[in-house]
Amino acid sequence: METHDMPETTDTRLLLVDDDNDLRETLCTILEHGGFEVRSAANVNEALKLIGSEQFDVLVSDLHMPHDGDGLTVVSAMRHANPKAVTIIFSAHPEMKAAAAAILAQTDDILVKPQAVGNLVALIRSKMKTGTGPARVVSSIATILEEETQATIKDWLVRIDADRLVISIPMDNVKRAAHLPQLFSDLVSRLRSPLALGSRALVSPAAAKHGLLRREQGYTAAMMVEESRMLQVSIFQTLQNNLHRVNFSLVLVGVMAIADEVDSQLAQAMTSYVAESKVDSEPILA
Repeated sequence: METHDMPETTDTRLLLVDDDNDLRETLCTILEHGGFEVRSAANVNEALKLIGSEQFDVLVSDLHMPHDGDGLTVVSAMRHANPKAVTIIFSAHPEMKAAAAAILAQTDDILVKPQAVGNLVALIRSKMKTGTGPARVVSSIATILEEETQATIKDWLVRIDADRLVISIPMDNVKRAAHLPQLFSDLVSRLRSPLALGSRALVSPAAAKHGLLRREQGYTAAMMVEESRMLQVSIFQTLQNNLHRVNFSLVLVGVMAIADEVDSQLAQAMTSYVAESKVDSEPILA
């Protein structure tokens, strides 16, 4: 972390975050000459320490440090600590404009470097005059999935209806999706009371019952796996549809928990499915 002395006192405190040392030094000089009191950080961890210990009016952060989206973690932390701070994301990748909707859900503007460096001071001043706009409503992944359970199940049923392998077992939607409300309840509970990565997932009696039922309904193991895969796709589509309210700093942990819980429920269902298959194959003794 670096501190840059100002030639004259200013009340506008700015945090600059970039892992490119040369560019960071250049930007510090430009911003200081523009009248800002600049603090700088070379990575996400340094930035989070500064955000947690100091107040800032402006954040200028690289998007990739070095991983895609690292800058969004910094923006999210700044939004929580300093809700009124102007936040601007820099990227050296013009193609990141394709993700502009998701990024703008968290930040005030996106700039492609180095072309926009010369206009940076003017842009910051303009954003400070207009303000940051209404605070973005941020929701946890658990809350989003809880509120969107029925919509996600509906999306899953649409995908299942388009799959000839699974739909070969005739069944109405109520029966086909009967296991999902409890699965979503288990998933939301898991997200709100997270387990350490690598821990054994909680036992779900409902998942075991689902495996037995699918066996009775004539499902093959491949059909059950495909249903589970489509469920994860539908869940992630729900998160995609709600990017404007997702807390980006928790997305990765949430996605890992979702994948682990859905896979665990499938494994438990398959265990009972296979056990029932063995019983069915045993010879009947007179």
